Order: sequence, then structure tokens, then C-alpha cells
Amino acid sequence: MIAINLLPHREWARKRRREAFYVQLGLAVLGGALVAGAIYAVYEARIGVQDARNRLLQQEIAKLDQQIKEIATLQEELEALKARQDAVESLQADRNLPVHLLNELVRQLPDGVALRSIKQEGTTIAINGVAQSQERVSELLRNLGGGSPWLKQPQLIEIVATTMNLNPGGQRRVFNFSLRVTQAKGEVAAPAARPATPPAGAT
Repeated sequence: MIAINLLPHREWARKRRREAFYVQLGLAVLGGALVAGAIYAVYEARIGVQDARNRLLQQEIAKLDQQIKEIATLQEELEALKARQDAVESLQADRNLPVHLLNELVRQLPDGVALRSIKQEGTTIAINGVAQSQERVSELLRNLGGGSPWLKQPQLIEIVATTMNLNPGGQRRVFNFSLRVTQAKGEVAAPAARPATPPAGAT
């Protein structure tokens, strides 16, 4: 017996194709959603890890900033202590300086020269005195310029010839002078002030 299909087979095939298309489309959408979700989860995990690293870095930076502040405070305290130490050392070094200066002036003073006044302002010392001749004043300048470790850069300001009355009733020609000299703080004199130790066996 022959069976004849009288149904609209074209509509039925079209419907089957449409249903298959919708199924494939749904599967594609579902697959895309799953892939997008997986990518999103991966990136969220990476962002979380990076945020944790950033927080750790910020904490370490805050600790370093605190340490830097402490180091800066210690540096300021150290500089203050150094300044105090320098001030104390300067005071100790300058305590005996007037004695050294007076002793040095007496040692470098040639015969025939007398000092009348000595005035110090800072490192500059003004000296007024009287000499028997101009050669004596020149000798004093040479002594202060080359032979004194405590005094340097002598400068003659003025020299004036005058007459001095003597006790027996006579008069003598003298030279009043004023000069300026700079304090050298005895950089060269410090080693020379200590006597040399004699070698072993020396008498």
C-alpha cells in the first residue's frame, strides 16, 4: 500500500530549521556568556591581587616616610650636637688665645720698639706704638709677617716722626706708628708648642 503525505512538508522543514537556528543561537549566547564570565572572573582576580599589592606598597611607603622623618629628626639633632661641640671646642681654643697673642707680640717685638695700645675687633688687631727708627718698625712688620704663627698679614697704617722729652732734660726723635694685623689662631704653633721627644738612649 502506498502512503501519501498530504501535510505541508515545506512549512514543517522550515519550522525545523528555525528551531535548530534558535537552539544554536541560544547555545552561542550561552557559550559567549560563559566565556565573558570566565574572562571577567580572571580579570577580577588579577585586579584583586594588584589591589592587594598596591595596599602593601602603600603601607611600606608609609613606613618608609615615617623612617625618613625619624632620620631627618636624628640628622637635625646630630647637626645641633655638632654645632654645640664646635662651639665648645672654639671656646676652649679661644680661651688661652689672648695669652698666646700677648706672648707672641712680646716675642716678635724688636729692640727699640714699645707698644702703647692693643685693640682687637674680631680677628683684626690694631696696634699703636713708638719706635726709635723706621727700620725698627720695618723689622716689626717683617717679624709679624713671616715669623709669627699667631699673627699674619701686618699692614702699616701710619708712621709719624715726633720728638720725645727725656727725663734729664734732653729730647729724642722717635716715630709713632699704628698698624693692623690679623689673628691666625696658631695653626702652625700647635705642633711646635710640644717639645720633641728625644730618641731612646739620648742623654
